[in-house]
Order: sequence, then structure tokens, then C-alpha cells
Amino acid sequence: MKNNPIKFGTDGWRAVIAEDFTFDNVRACAQGVAGYLKQSGLDGRGLVIGYDTRFASEDFAAACAEVVAANGVKVYLCPKATPTPVVSYGVLAKKAGGAIIITASHNPGKWNGFKYKTEQGASAPDEVTAQIVKFINQTFEGGKISRQPLAKLVGEGLVESTDLDPVYFRQIEKLVDLDDIRKSSLKVVDDSMFGAGAGYLKSLLDGGTLALTEINGERNPLFPGIQPEPIAHNLKKLSAAVRRRKADVGLATDGDADRMGVIDEKGNFVTQLQVFALLSLYLLEVRGERGPIVKTVTSTSMLYRLGELFKVPVYETTVGFKVVAPVMLAKNALIGGEESGGYGFRGHVAERDGILASLYFLDLMVKTGKTPSQLVEYLYSKVGPHYYNRADVKFPAEKRQAIVERLRHKPPQSIEGVKVVKVDTADGFRFTLADATWLLIRFSGTEPIMRIYAETDSPERVERLLKFGRELTGV
Repeated sequence: MKNNPIKFGTDGWRAVIAEDFTFDNVRACAQGVAGYLKQSGLDGRGLVIGYDTRFASEDFAAACAEVVAANGVKVYLCPKATPTPVVSYGVLAKKAGGAIIITASHNPGKWNGFKYKTEQGASAPDEVTAQIVKFINQTFEGGKISRQPLAKLVGEGLVESTDLDPVYFRQIEKLVDLDDIRKSSLKVVDDSMFGAGAGYLKSLLDGGTLALTEINGERNPLFPGIQPEPIAHNLKKLSAAVRRRKADVGLATDGDADRMGVIDEKGNFVTQLQVFALLSLYLLEVRGERGPIVKTVTSTSMLYRLGELFKVPVYETTVGFKVVAPVMLAKNALIGGEESGGYGFRGHVAERDGILASLYFLDLMVKTGKTPSQLVEYLYSKVGPHYYNRADVKFPAEKRQAIVERLRHKPPQSIEGVKVVKVDTADGFRFTLADATWLLIRFSGTEPIMRIYAETDSPERVERLLKFGRELTGV
């Protein structure tokens, strides 16, 4: 075979369809997973395979099933586009050895991807993907890809069509008071961004007085007019729908529904950092639960204040839920989350779940009787005002090292007259100021994109910090 173009990043391998994301390469990945399962003694537990709404995702998933099952591993193949958290929970429900999910998550429509989940249903850590890549490399170096026709494998019972919705819905019923939400008078607009989460909130909340309107709920692999990432820039249609319908809240999930975003009753975006803090406050105050919080370096410092108020520890990791999940499991954490809008919860699966996060947010509104904007004000009454934004800056890939060297050797001593008291390089370059303001510059693991993050005490200052961050890089 040709040289191996497959590289696993923060959460799996992603590539442009028909360039590197081809059937040959996807089959090589599947062969790598089969090799890993056999080496790890997990092959007897079977493998779940799911997929999203992208172009030919079901065909790539079928190709994976043909390879994995031909290697003697039982496959539970989803019969329709299925959200990543549903597949992840399916691993636990089936006691499977892991899962393959064909999805590029929030990437533009021309991309697709290959995620691997462990036997815990969690994003695979580097040591697991390293083993999978080892077997993939062997395939590219002349190894064999086992493959049999899907119909034959189905007939032999090695591939079983498995709808995971029922077991997932039963799990959700245990975690959140759906009846209380259903019988509320909330008006909700749900934007699945043409992704795999379409219809899930409606199915879970149907049958009461809550009024739910869906937008972008059909399958459209082009994701027209948006990129399926639930951030402010991509939620203009949702914002307009909330204002037009005089809705109480707008909720969005990304392409594979492991992330969520919130639009308040005025049509304004509630930032991911505010949502993370609000979900933590919900669990700690409204539900009265206690346990550690796990955050990444890009997440809000409001969590440290909540940790102090409720006397719970807060642990910080580098970016990636594959890093967050092991800490959540080791510390029995109450919640773990990322700046990207992905949140995982204790008692569920150690993975992000945009559907459950959306339901928890609705329950927070019902239990407190507050609108989203009122909830943010209530949060600020406890932790002080915190404002945040992120700028994604494309840059020539060949300039990456020069930018890194510039930041390493010429860090700012102060920003807008406030002293830089700490420089953290655990994941990018984070500059913390004397007033707890922070500015972070880090690079995407999958694209030539530099992300600049800032959190401080006013929206205007956030924008000035982002501009300063870009000037700092010289791009």
C-alpha cells in the first residue's frame, strides 16, 4: 500500500473525503482496531460501530464492519446515524470492547473522521491510539486486510444491526427529571446543525406541555450556511429563530452531538465557559451533589471559585477529553468539560454528551424558574463577572515553528499595564495576569489553525486581549 497518511489527533483521525479519507484508508484503520482488540484480549467482547450524517458515513461504517467482523470480532452496527454519546453509552450497555464512530464531529462538510472509543466508552488515550496506529502501520507495510461481504457476515451473526436508542433513553430517564421538563411551559428551539442529534430532544421530551421546535433537523452533508460547531458564529439562524418565536432558550448540538451550545431568551450566545460553570452550579447547588470538577486549560476560572464556595477540588488538564476522562474516572468527578462545549457527567459515560447537557440545562431553568440571561447574572453574583471569547486564526503551516519560538522567547511582561504573573506552557502559551485575567494561544492538533482565548472582566477587554494575542504571534 502507499505511505500511511493516518494520524490520530485530539479525538481520532480526520481528513478530507476522497483525498485521504478513502475506503482503503478507513479499512486500514479498521484492521488496526481489530489487531488492537485481539492483542488486548478484548476481541471476545465485540465492537460497536456508529456513524454520523456526513457524506457516505454509513458506507464507511459498513466497510469497517466488513473488516472487523472478518477478523472474528462480533460487530454491533448502528442502523442509522447515531450521536457519539449514544454510541459511547452503547459500549457500556453491550459490555463491548470499544467502538468505532465514523464522524468528523464539528469539521466542515468535506471532512470525515474515524473516532475510537475504549471499553469504558471514553475517547481513546494516546497509549491506545498508539497501539492501533502500530497495527495500521503494519497494514501499510504489506500486511493483509481481512474483509468479507457484509451480507455474509450478517447471515453468520458476526454483524448485528443494533439500535442503541432504547438503552440510551432508559439511561437518560435515570439521570434527569424528564417529566418535570415535559410539563413545563418552556418554549425551546433545537438546532441539531444537520447532525446526528436530530430528533433526540424531541423524542425524549415529547408528550407534555413543553413546546419544542426543531431547525436544521434534516440530513444535509453540505451543512449549508454553517459549520456544525455550536459557537456564536454558526448559530445565527438559531438566534433569529429564538427571537422570532419568543422562545425561552435555543439549544444546539454539533455534528455528532457530543457538544452543545446555548442561545438565551434574547437571542444572545451563552459562552461555553458560562455554560460549563452553570452546569457545575446546577449539580452542586440545585441537585446538592458533591464531587471534583475537571477542566482543561481553556476552560473558565469561574470553576475555581465554585470549587471554593462548595468545597470541592478542581483539577486541570491539557485539552482533549481523552485527557479529561481518565481524571474523571480516577477522581470520581462530578463533571468534566472543555471550552469546546463538551461536558461529561458522573453516573453516565466518561465522554461528552451534548444531549444530556442540554437536558440538564433545561432542568436548571425549570428548577430555578430563571431564564438563561438571569442564570448568568445569578452565576456572576456568586463568582463575579467573567467574559470570554475565542479567535481562530488560520496560518501557513510552515510558519508554526517560528510562531512557537516567538512566543517562547518573547513572552509579554505585562498586558495593558497589568503584570503577567504566570506563563504556563503545558498546552500552548497561557499568560495569567495579576487580576486573574488570562490569555491563551494554542495550536489545533488537526488543522493549521491557531486558537486565541481570553477571559476577563468585560466584553470590550476580551476583544482587546484577542487582538493583542494575534499581534503577539506576528500573524
